[in-house]
Amino acid sequence: MPGDAASTRRRILDAATAEFAAFGIAGARVDRIAAASGANKAMIYKYFGNKDQLFDAVFDTIVVQTMDDVPITGDDLPGYAARMWDWHRRRPELLRVAHWDRLERDAAGMTADVVRKATADKTEAIATAQRHGLVDDALQAATLLTMILELSRTGLDAPGTHRAAIETAVRRLTTPQSS
Repeated sequence: MPGDAASTRRRILDAATAEFAAFGIAGARVDRIAAASGANKAMIYKYFGNKDQLFDAVFDTIVVQTMDDVPITGDDLPGYAARMWDWHRRRPELLRVAHWDRLERDAAGMTADVVRKATADKTEAIATAQRHGLVDDALQAATLLTMILELSRTGLDAPGTHRAAIETAVRRLTTPQSS
């Protein structure tokens, strides 16, 4: 039953996301993921392999979900940064998974094909906006992307005024300077 398999995989990924966010890779337990997802451990191993491969699947899913939920628009980078900030506030467990990747795996997840493609797509959106004169080109597109993403992760426990401050900062960073 393809529908049942897809539903089971989704439940496992959701439970694994929560488990990895709370405990990291080393502290996560497959038996807790199985219990939370209503699947058995054998099914988890069948679908995802070992615990590290399950973490990879969670990480990849987060990247794809982020790209789908918060698409970048090169002509509105301040708005993109603000939407990313909103997204991180709504889904803090996803940012925690990324932190665990950095802490326990030296950011191995950041080298995955899905991450490289997402980064390339975002960088190209910025570079295109720079070529069209919509975004200042004093910084390389990749550097600008890194700065925007880092700003979007700040002050997540701050009031909504921080969101506006991020928009202002990105606007100042990206507005083309007149000669």
